[in-house]
Amino acid sequence: MILFPAIDIKDGKCVRLTQGDYNQQKIYSDSPLIVARQWEKQGADFIHIVDLDGAKSGISANQSLIEEIASISPIPVQVGGGIRSLETIKRYVEAGVERVIIGTAAISDRPFLQKAVELYKGRIAVSLDARNGFVATNGWTETSTIRAIDLVKELEEIGVETIVYTDILKDGMLQGPNLEELEAMNQATNLNVIASGGVTTKEDIQQLINLQLYGAIIGKALYDGTLSFEDIVKDESNAR
Repeated sequence: MILFPAIDIKDGKCVRLTQGDYNQQKIYSDSPLIVARQWEKQGADFIHIVDLDGAKSGISANQSLIEEIASISPIPVQVGGGIRSLETIKRYVEAGVERVIIGTAAISDRPFLQKAVELYKGRIAVSLDARNGFVATNGWTETSTIRAIDLVKELEEIGVETIVYTDILKDGMLQGPNLEELEAMNQATNLNVIASGGVTTKEDIQQLINLQLYGAIIGKALYDGTLSFEDIVKDESNAR
């Protein structure tokens, strides 16, 4: 299972939100670039970046900064947040982004998603952010009537290969991931499932490994010191 340390960017700074609430943010660094280098040095195989301003507004406000990180990072980067045009995807891919994550537009603009998958295939992922099992959009500010588990089946038909599944009510709460929903999601599809939200302890990570998920994103637990990424990497190496 791939472990993705998260870098959430708002106003050019590395922050974390609680349950996706833009009014509940904590700034951890003025330089996401330095944070990316930190995760690289600690043994990360992949970095997960979210443009929070873009996710809310649909405009990739931090795109130049993210492109800079991707262009100099020796490890792959995946990026989400406000990606709603083929031009934005093209710019990210040309800057060296390995995987581009489409969120709101995957719900609201299916032809766009289909075209993106047609052009970039496995480099396109879809972010499924759910609240009580229903898909949330526009930076988690709105909840749709679409059940996440139903949407997954449609995505598979389109040709999407990877999804990032976030349980919003778990995100930033340090209370563990929603294992039941993740297991149901993983069993309902052949897609690569990346878990996000609530990963707090080594036991959480082991439980996700037991579910045979493709990956897991870790955010607040790393920034608050609940988990040490270096220790996790060492444990993973020793287990092999």
